[in-house]
Amino acid sequence: MLKVATERLYYTDSYLTEFQAQIVDRSRDGLRVYLDRTAFYPASGGQPFDLGWLGANEVVEVVDEEDRIAHILSESVPTGPVTGKINWPRRFDHMQQHTGQHLLSAVLEELFGFPTLSFHMGEEVSSIEIGVNDISDKQVDEAEARASELARHSPPVHITFEEAAQVSGLRKPSERSGLLRIIEIPGVDKSACGGTHVRSLAETLPLQIRRLDKVRGNIRLEFVCGGRATKRAKQDYRLLQELARQGVTPMDRLPEVFSALKQRLSDAEKERERVARNLAQREGRELYAAAPPAADGIRRVLWNVEQIDDTVRAKALAFAAGPQSLVMTMGQKPPGVLIACSNDAGINAGAILKQTLAEFGGKGGGAATLAQGNLPDPNCALALAARLGL
Repeated sequence: MLKVATERLYYTDSYLTEFQAQIVDRSRDGLRVYLDRTAFYPASGGQPFDLGWLGANEVVEVVDEEDRIAHILSESVPTGPVTGKINWPRRFDHMQQHTGQHLLSAVLEELFGFPTLSFHMGEEVSSIEIGVNDISDKQVDEAEARASELARHSPPVHITFEEAAQVSGLRKPSERSGLLRIIEIPGVDKSACGGTHVRSLAETLPLQIRRLDKVRGNIRLEFVCGGRATKRAKQDYRLLQELARQGVTPMDRLPEVFSALKQRLSDAEKERERVARNLAQREGRELYAAAPPAADGIRRVLWNVEQIDDTVRAKALAFAAGPQSLVMTMGQKPPGVLIACSNDAGINAGAILKQTLAEFGGKGGGAATLAQGNLPDPNCALALAARLGL
């Protein structure tokens, strides 16, 4: 069958939600179909694809295949006439975010000369990566305020088509040739773009910059517009209300309350660690006293623990603080070993551990009286215990 190029209705009308078309081609199973015309936007340029229906069948994905657009369906359909219907709430949300991105990118360029390198629209937030290694809170506030000021004046968002060789005034030069689709907000921005957009900049309000992250030496800026921003603001307020209720404090005092709580938790954790360490040292001394000396006069013990942590280490060191002592501790998660011994035990823990681990492909070592490493093989633990007289 001749492959018919798809007429892209969304190019001229982003608000078109229902249309008539012909299914002119399909896969053998009928789940991948091609129309002569479509209002469904395919994933492209950082914007996700539309969802909706062709007849009674759900459109679950839309794929750009250069001249044609593939519609992936939940159930098989035959060729012939069909009514397409766009999931409008999803489409309008994408329109708000995409136009908001143009606005925000233009403002960052206008105020600070920060270029936008890429754009990604997620389900919860959208983000742009800007070509700068740092941005201050003051600059973020200025950009947000300037974007909101421009949007409040309700400038229209125009869609035009111009030849690439003749177009001028683009915020970012286009690498495409031939006829370009241009999205222009008079006095604000002019960009080559194939995405769906609102008719007025006012439809992007409110606009919030949510978060900054450093990536690849640049800054990734997360933002929300329109309905998303309103929804997130409500969620934030309800969260603050609940935190204030639980903290029995006004919302404006939450930073102070949580700062004090954080300090109390830090102090409590330090105290817990101190108590645990003291208890471990006491247990180590008691275990030393209870361990009978071997024929060579050395008190040897072997411990199995779930994990070798600071408490276990403190216990082992307390045991080894006694004369003629040796303790080998084996951890399970992850498999590891800790050896501690007294100076007069006549044992070089580090040398023995390093030699044994090397034979089994493990790594570790340490000083004569304290050594630690991993246990790559159960036989390694047996060999090590034998060499230590355990």
